[in-house]
Amino acid sequence: MKRLTFLLFYIFTWCLALHAQDDRTFSVLKNLDVFHNIYRNLDAFYVDTLDADKVIKVGIDAMLHSLDPYTEYYPEEDQSELKMLTQAKYGGIGSVIRMMKDSTVIIAEPYEGMPAAEVGLQVGDVLLKVDDKDLKGMGTPEVSNLLRGEPGTTFVLKFQRPNESKPREVKITRQNIKLSPIPYYGLLNSQLSTTLNSQPSTLNSNIGYINLSQFTNDCYSDVRKAIISLKSQGAKSLIFDLRGNPGGALDQAVRIVNLFVPKDITIVETKGKVQGGNQTYKTMDQPLDEEIPIVVMVNNNSASASEIVAGSLQDLDRAVILGSRTYGKGLVQSIRELPYNGNLKLTTAKYYIPSGRCIQEIDYKQKRERSNQKDATADSTVYRTRNGRPVLSGKGIKPDVEVEHDTLQNIVYYLSNEDVLINYGTKYCQTHPAPKSVADFKLTDADFEDFKKMVIESDFKYDRLSEKRLEDLKKVAEFEGYYEDAKAEFDALEAKLTHNLSHELDHHAKDIRSLISLEIIKRYFFESGSVQEMLKDDTDLPRAIEILSNMEEYNKILNK
Repeated sequence: MKRLTFLLFYIFTWCLALHAQDDRTFSVLKNLDVFHNIYRNLDAFYVDTLDADKVIKVGIDAMLHSLDPYTEYYPEEDQSELKMLTQAKYGGIGSVIRMMKDSTVIIAEPYEGMPAAEVGLQVGDVLLKVDDKDLKGMGTPEVSNLLRGEPGTTFVLKFQRPNESKPREVKITRQNIKLSPIPYYGLLNSQLSTTLNSQPSTLNSNIGYINLSQFTNDCYSDVRKAIISLKSQGAKSLIFDLRGNPGGALDQAVRIVNLFVPKDITIVETKGKVQGGNQTYKTMDQPLDEEIPIVVMVNNNSASASEIVAGSLQDLDRAVILGSRTYGKGLVQSIRELPYNGNLKLTTAKYYIPSGRCIQEIDYKQKRERSNQKDATADSTVYRTRNGRPVLSGKGIKPDVEVEHDTLQNIVYYLSNEDVLINYGTKYCQTHPAPKSVADFKLTDADFEDFKKMVIESDFKYDRLSEKRLEDLKKVAEFEGYYEDAKAEFDALEAKLTHNLSHELDHHAKDIRSLISLEIIKRYFFESGSVQEMLKDDTDLPRAIEILSNMEEYNKILNK
């Protein structure tokens, strides 16, 4: 009787599952049929002729956007973008381009050793023609498509250099553009004391610094070489900078962790809907250095593979994590081939680091749309590191040592996107001798006054928060009937808040000077120089140096 009851229960359950599957299949087919008929009616009766490729892609993009920010469709014409995303390489000239307010497209940042830099293109050069193709009226996507192409192909670029009377022409050969994952590494010794705003006597000369900007398909070997080089120069401890690193290749993250932890340690487990999404990634080699003290610097733009490295080293109590809470991307993407040479990059699994936690934020929507509701729904389970320290799940990686950062001022943000900054950088480089090194460069007071004058003459404007808030308060006061009684006070406050651009530039001079310096330095020393220049005013770096210079504090943080 028991056997019969079990059999009947099994059949009933199987029928329910089959029925649910049939309902799901019917729902899929029904909606696909509806979509097909909607488009067919639009194509037949809509007042204007439809562009099938454009309209259908909009529909696909909207569908994928409703899932998570990382599932994306790449049609045949966008394959170079996908290749750039997954491999950090493409066929082209190796330069960032940008549109100015006058609708011209300029060179914004050539990469060191790449064709654009090799033929002498500079920041600010206005692009006029690619072969016989006039670029006037084109946006950056169209110009970018013309500059990119098969490695080995050549074209003639016509451009106008600022403050020159005649255009120039250069012949450029496209090549496979592979960006370096490590824009800069070096020993923090007395030679760099000026860069770090430190006195040689107080600077620990045994600390190595590595800036890893992305996890490309072969970045592990670059990191390994950098560590070996730093150790040969005398490095006894290491600062590993992952701030702003958006992630990349998962296997490279595991191999980089393996440089510091023993063989056969589980670093990541991925869990998905299908069996193929369930994988375990373990360290497979003997570590390069299992003892060297490490501080990993992160911020809220450190994501994905960056969080695997930082989170794993935290879970294993192998490094001190310093900075601000990371982005919270614990999703794994895979590439699926589609008909007509398209590809679908879709989320297939979540990853879990050594303590068992997942760092993915519960809310999959774009970060700007996230709300505090995520905290209420996040995993409340307490996870622990190897030494028993509690760590969070579902909220990115919370640093062991948090560093407070000043909010980016409104005027600085707007200046960073203004033409006047680029124009000043061009003027500076045309009227000043090149600095011998990043450490030797210093923006003078006269330079800053020159920049101020150019900004004021450019009729620069930006959203002034105090002015906007005052207008909002006026409207509320009028609505509630208090404005007339308080009009004198409002007028007095408005007079106090009168726009004075010169005063505001002086008030935020420190941050604006840093902005100008970066614009100038990248023209001489490329991305490597930009990293070194940013270290001059870095708020995280002194704290990292302090921790690595005090092993008692370092071990206390890790509860060793």
